[in-house]
Amino acid sequence: MQAEELLNIIAAGEDSKHQFKADVTSADALAAEMVAFSNAAGGLLLIGVQDDGGIAGLDVKDVARINGLISNAAAHKVRPPIHIATKNVLLPEGVVMAVTIEQGPTKPYQDDKGHFWMKEGADKRRSTAREGLQRIFQESTIIQGDETLVHNTSIEDVDTMAFADFFQRRVGQPLEGQTLPVPRLLENMRLMRNGQLTVTGALLVAKTPELVLPLRIVKAVSFPGNKVTDVNYIDSKDITGTLPEVYQQSVKFALSSIFHLQNGQSVNSLGEPEIPRLVFEELIANALVHRDYFESAAIRLLVFANRIEIISPGHLPNNLTVEDIKTGKTSTRNTLLAAYAPDILPYRALGKGIPRALEAYPDIEFIDDRGGASTFTAIIHRKPVVARG
Repeated sequence: MQAEELLNIIAAGEDSKHQFKADVTSADALAAEMVAFSNAAGGLLLIGVQDDGGIAGLDVKDVARINGLISNAAAHKVRPPIHIATKNVLLPEGVVMAVTIEQGPTKPYQDDKGHFWMKEGADKRRSTAREGLQRIFQESTIIQGDETLVHNTSIEDVDTMAFADFFQRRVGQPLEGQTLPVPRLLENMRLMRNGQLTVTGALLVAKTPELVLPLRIVKAVSFPGNKVTDVNYIDSKDITGTLPEVYQQSVKFALSSIFHLQNGQSVNSLGEPEIPRLVFEELIANALVHRDYFESAAIRLLVFANRIEIISPGHLPNNLTVEDIKTGKTSTRNTLLAAYAPDILPYRALGKGIPRALEAYPDIEFIDDRGGASTFTAIIHRKPVVARG
């Protein structure tokens, strides 16, 4: 790293990938930073830089002392131990030590006191919340949100007709006449385990998914203006049911909330939606399949006069970026649900949904919030009213 590159990073300020420290005197404090970066997407710790970007600088003795602390922390105070790389950059004010910490390949990481640390924006926090720890395990593929058990459920919560329809679609055979009993078939398909529904099972075949999975629904609102704080709304609906039902109702809500243009058709025609139906199909299917099911929050479908927002709980998984998904790169958060989705939704599991939506309607913006909100938002910008005819 050259001085110019370092100064550009400092000028941009702290974020989830860059942390500044004027000095460090504790291997324990260093270990906490290393754990947080290792449990996230990795990052760069700059020692010799103040929080506001001012250069504090280190002298030769400082560098030797801090190198010892870094070595001690990485080898003995992070579990499992990690490998780090350091680079000393000489500036007029003194040395700045750039410590590169990679995303850990064997998550989750903890310090030698058993504390799990996670990044939250530019800061870190000790994770004690169940959802936070589950997310670390999920990213390490130890557990998946879509395969966790829904407690206090049983075979009595299964809609046999819904399961029969799904079984026919998936296996190509009728459920009736199968030699194995329904509970065993549900277990074999990982829709049930130990007599309880998994999250995927509840989403696909529960009688009332919204009761056994509260808040894992879609909250849809159509506003007359452009602010979510508007006290008035045109339409509002909590969309519930099985995943296919939620998908169909969500697409229907979106289409019914926008303009339909005549575009040369007869006056008796329904008209063409101002935003192609395919866009809603792809983005809503993507939200339902890839949202974070550890989060007790609803997907929000918000229709404004100038835009439509589809807000999913959970940021993009692992190191996936907005630019990645635009080119079709994928990293599956819910592997079981993604495997079954093509049987029930227009979902192809090939990473082509986002590129297909952009091809049909390029004016879509994506925001991956890895801070406190931990959401992924698709914003479909609408054309001005005067252009709608």
